[in-house]
Amino acid sequence: MTQILFTCSRDALFELLGDEKYMGAKPGIIASLHTWTRTLLFHPHLHCLVTGGGLSSSGEWKVAIKDFLLPYDLIKDSFRKHVRKAILKALNKGELVLPDAMRAQQVENLINKLGRKKWNVRICEKYPHGCGVLTYLGRYLKGGPISNSRIVEVTDNHVTFNYGRKKRQLMTLPINEFINRLLQHIPQPNAILVRSYGLYSPNKKDELERCRAFLGQEPIEEPENIQWQDCFKDSDDHHPELCPICGKRLVITSLLKPTGMIPHQGAPPLLMPYLKKAA
Repeated sequence: MTQILFTCSRDALFELLGDEKYMGAKPGIIASLHTWTRTLLFHPHLHCLVTGGGLSSSGEWKVAIKDFLLPYDLIKDSFRKHVRKAILKALNKGELVLPDAMRAQQVENLINKLGRKKWNVRICEKYPHGCGVLTYLGRYLKGGPISNSRIVEVTDNHVTFNYGRKKRQLMTLPINEFINRLLQHIPQPNAILVRSYGLYSPNKKDELERCRAFLGQEPIEEPENIQWQDCFKDSDDHHPELCPICGKRLVITSLLKPTGMIPHQGAPPLLMPYLKKAA
C-alpha cells in the first residue's frame, strides 16, 4: 500500500501537469510519507513538494499557467482514479494480504463504493522564496510523530501533550496508550520514506542542471561528506569526546567485540569502541 500511495501520487501529478492546459512539462517532486495525525492516530498520507515549472518534451523550461498548481477537484479525482486502479490490479494479481474474514469480491465492492465518495487533497500556496521550501522540508522530512516540546507532562500513569496548532490544546492518555500510538509509526526496516521523481530523480541530474541554467542559477554543488565529530568542532567545552575528568580529548585506541550480546539477525557484528584519555 505504501508503494501504491507513492506511485499514484506521482502519476496523478505527472498526468495533469503534463497537460498543456496546466503546464505541459514534467516537474520535480519530493514526496514524504507520514502516518500520523496531531493526536498520533494512524493516518497514512503524503506531503509532496512540487516545482512550479518543468522541462517540456522539447527541452524548454515551462511554468505552471495558473496561479495555483492544479484545480482542486481535478487532482483529487485523478488521484482517486489511480489509487482505485492500482488496488484492483494488486488484488487481481494476489499481491494484497486480505483479512481472514474478507473475500476478494468484498474488497472490489468496497473499492467501487469508495470510487463514488469525495476524496481529499490539499493544495498549498506556492512559496515565494527557497527559504520557505527549506523550512517545509526540514519540518516534514526530519520531524517525527511528536516533538519533545509538545509533551507537557509525564507521570507514572499518563502522558499529556499539546495537539493544537495555532492555540494550545491538551490531550492526556494512559501511558500504555501513548506508547502504542507512538510505536505504530515506527517504519519497517529499510523502508524508503522520502522519494524523488521527475527533475529531482537521481538519474535526471543533467535535466535539473539545464533547468537551473534556464533560471540563471549556479550548478549544484555536491555537499562535502562530514563526520559527526565535525559538528562539534566549535564546541570546545561541550564536545562529546572530552573526558569528564581531565577535560582532554578522548581517542579511540581499539574496537572490542562485546561478549554475551547477540546481534539482531541480519545485522552486522556489534563493535564497542574503547576510549582512552589522551596523554
